[in-house]
Amino acid sequence: MSVLLEVSDLTMRFGGLLAVDSVAFNVRRDEVFAIIGPNGAGKTTVFNCVGGFYKPSSGRIVMDGTNITGLPSHKVAQHGLVRTFQNVRLFKKLTVLENLLVAQHSHIETGLLKGLLKTPGYRKSEGEALHEAAKWLDFMDMREFANREAGNLAYGHQRKLEIARCMITKPRLLMLDEPAAGLNPQEKRNLQLMIDQLRREFDVAVLLIEHDMSLVMGVSDRIMVMEHGKAIMTGLPDEVRNDPQVIKAYLGEE
Repeated sequence: MSVLLEVSDLTMRFGGLLAVDSVAFNVRRDEVFAIIGPNGAGKTTVFNCVGGFYKPSSGRIVMDGTNITGLPSHKVAQHGLVRTFQNVRLFKKLTVLENLLVAQHSHIETGLLKGLLKTPGYRKSEGEALHEAAKWLDFMDMREFANREAGNLAYGHQRKLEIARCMITKPRLLMLDEPAAGLNPQEKRNLQLMIDQLRREFDVAVLLIEHDMSLVMGVSDRIMVMEHGKAIMTGLPDEVRNDPQVIKAYLGEE
C-alpha cells in the first residue's frame, strides 16, 4: 500500500516551549491511522501543523509527493487534505443543505454575471452541487433535516454534518479531531461503522486523534502514541495495547 502522507522530523516551538519534537509518521492510502496520547502530548499541535493552521518550526510534510509544509489551510485543502475540529465549526445560522452547498463553493462555476444571467454552465454546476448535497444527506441519514438550521441540530447530527461537509469536497485524506467527543455509546458505534464505510467506499485515508480507546482500537490500522511532544511508538492496535511504554504513559507506574 503506497504512502499518501509523509511527515518527517516535525518540530513545533512556541517561544521556549517545545510542543512537538521531531515527530515522524506516514499515512498509507485507504488507511485509518490514529494518534493517541495523554492530554498535552502534542497531538493537536501535530494536526494543526499538518492541516496548515500552524507553520512548523522545522520538518517536512509531503502529501502525495507534493511538499505542503507551511502552506495555509485553504491551500492544504486544495491538495485533498481536510479536517474536522474538536469543537464543531458549522455555519450555525445556515441550513444543513446550505452548509453542504457552501462547502462546494470552489467546485461551483460562480461569478456575479453568470449568476445573474443563469448561464447553462452556472445552472449545470448548481444542479451538480445540489445532487452531491442530497447524496451526502442520504448517506448520513439526514435528509429530513435538510432545511433545519445547523445550530438547531442535536450534537450527534452536527458531528455527522461536519464530516459530510468535509467529504463533499472529495478529499483523499480526512483528518478527524476527536470525533467521538460528546457522543453517546450508540453514536460512537455508528461513528466507527461510518469511518470504516468512508474508507472502503470513497477511497479516503483517515488521520484520527481520539481519546476513546474502544473506537481507536476498533477502527485503526495503525496507531502512533505520543507523550511530551514525542512519538514513543507506532504499531498495530494489539501491539500498542500491550506495550509497556504505552501502559506507563496512560496509567503511570506503581
